Amino acid sequence: MTRQGTRVAAIALAAGTSRRMGTPKQLLRLGDKSLLERTLDNVRGSGVDEIVLVLGAAEDEVRRQVATEGMRVVVNPDFQQGMGTSLRRGLAAVSPSIEGAFVVLADQPFVRSSTLDQMLAYREKHAPQILIPFYRGFRGNPVLLDRSVFPELMNLTGDIGCRAIFGSHTESIHKLPVEDPGILLDIDSAEDWKRLRSLGDALVHFQGMPEIEVRPGKKTDKRPELVVVGHDPMARALATLARIMEFSVTIVGPLLSLDELPEADRALHVLDFSRLGDAERYVVVASRGQFDEEAVEQAVRVKANYIALMANRQRAEEIFRALLHRGVTAEELAAARVPAGLDIGAESVAEIALSIMAEIVKARRRPSHAKG
Repeated sequence: MTRQGTRVAAIALAAGTSRRMGTPKQLLRLGDKSLLERTLDNVRGSGVDEIVLVLGAAEDEVRRQVATEGMRVVVNPDFQQGMGTSLRRGLAAVSPSIEGAFVVLADQPFVRSSTLDQMLAYREKHAPQILIPFYRGFRGNPVLLDRSVFPELMNLTGDIGCRAIFGSHTESIHKLPVEDPGILLDIDSAEDWKRLRSLGDALVHFQGMPEIEVRPGKKTDKRPELVVVGHDPMARALATLARIMEFSVTIVGPLLSLDELPEADRALHVLDFSRLGDAERYVVVASRGQFDEEAVEQAVRVKANYIALMANRQRAEEIFRALLHRGVTAEELAAARVPAGLDIGAESVAEIALSIMAEIVKARRRPSHAKG
């Protein structure tokens, strides 16, 4: 695609060790190509002006198997220290004339070229410092950064990415809705890989998912409702306990299926809690940083009876600062529980889930628990 305007690069991060996979996931085959090849093909098909590929672990193998013509390849010798070091290497390698850069993850082979072009067009018109794509209200990747934030990113260390600076730029972050579930599809584990391989055309599959799935024969209108954002072991433990205590259970996630969640009565595939109707509602946000900010805001907007955020204090403060900028009041945020749960000395996932459900019971039994 020929594009007029500022010059934008794509920094493809492919230096990771793939510890959870046990093999270089950049080179896993998806059809007749590797994940990294498909990711790079999608970037090449967009209007970016240059591509910087950052390698580290399995560098020699990647060079042998992946065509890198027309792009700048840099090696991060400190790749074991985490993503921040790779991002610094990539930023240092872009041309001086570059005024913005996508941060592209090697394990996201489904992001459409047209989505990158949509983000480029938005940048030309609105000039955000940080542009983030959203699908059905859920935050995704890649992120598009203006050169003005490069100096901050050059100071990153350890296994943190560009999200580390978001809290300092709440007024300059723009959110762009896109019709591309590929921005949410990454391959982090063998389970993710097996699931995506079995879907065939993953994008068609996820775009065809309804906004709400309800398990046949389940009624959720009269029972108190536990809403869990996320689907990790903590979410499952909470759902199991809630079912025992005769709550209805709604799991929130963009790409989840009720077939994968036997503990849930329904699944919400759009981040809009108003779709759930009016209920006595208790919300636990356990999305491991993916959708925390938007989910807490949704819980506040529907006046949930209880809101818990599974995050450390520093992360919670960043989220709260961003929400204050967006009009959520300090009083509303004060009701969010961080850390979540009663202090029972909980350590395991099941114990923490129990402490949270105990706190929910305590909130329910207060005379003033009703919404007002």
